[in-house]
Amino acid sequence: KGMYIVALGLFKKVIIADTFGKAVSWGFGTIETLSSMEALLVSFSYTFQLYFDFSGYCDMATGIGHLFNIKLPVNFDSPYKAASIVEFWERWHMSLTRFLRTYIYIPLGGNRKGKGRQICNILIVWILTGLWHGAAWNFVLWGLFFAALLITEKVWLLSVLEKSRVLSHAYVLFFVTVSFVIFGAADWKEAARGIGGLFGAGGIPFASPEALYYLKSYAPVLAMGMVGATPLGAGILKKGLEKKGWRSVLCVAEPVFLVALVGMITGYLVDGSFRPFLYFRF
Repeated sequence: KGMYIVALGLFKKVIIADTFGKAVSWGFGTIETLSSMEALLVSFSYTFQLYFDFSGYCDMATGIGHLFNIKLPVNFDSPYKAASIVEFWERWHMSLTRFLRTYIYIPLGGNRKGKGRQICNILIVWILTGLWHGAAWNFVLWGLFFAALLITEKVWLLSVLEKSRVLSHAYVLFFVTVSFVIFGAADWKEAARGIGGLFGAGGIPFASPEALYYLKSYAPVLAMGMVGATPLGAGILKKGLEKKGWRSVLCVAEPVFLVALVGMITGYLVDGSFRPFLYFRF
């Protein structure tokens, strides 16, 4: 089981995250000069790269823990299927969220001392969350961005989001993507230019021949990212294990799949260039 989880984490990192990383390296620094479609593709690529890179190495740590009979807590729970920003942070980097809630938010009074104090506590926690990632203004801006969204939801938006699951998912994906443009920028000026690029600021066209070419090129990995960021694969495997006939087939297929997966990952590692984990920056 430990080897399987390690291999899955390596697959997330080497095959999915690093493939998205090529698009990010190509476009992120000059996102304001791209067409809106290209800027959106680069932003989505960074959103997926960050998730698969980070959750991949968490899986690897969890798998290594299994080899030593140490059970580590789950750090991600399909965050992109969240229907609100509150739910997103209950599913993304769960160990950090638990730490901040237990040691900062609750000792400050949490939501027990009135709405005004709760809003103040959220602002404090999210400024500190931004600074935890780095001593730069774009991280402070990123923290304040999420603080504003969380406060808005706590005050009135949650009741609106509950009415439509589809719109609430679109809302979360949109604002999370925008937030990671801020997060991945070198400074707040680059963050502002990147967000401007998403919305065609400065007369930038919506689409271009290059945008359509890159969209077609990255369509398979985008589809893989969308499926991989949901619990769909695990759900299919679980249903298969529950069926008597399939259980014996999966018992034989799983080690074969594991060996093939490790072989493919090794090929990518030998053939490709070294890409360190994104969170080594923080």
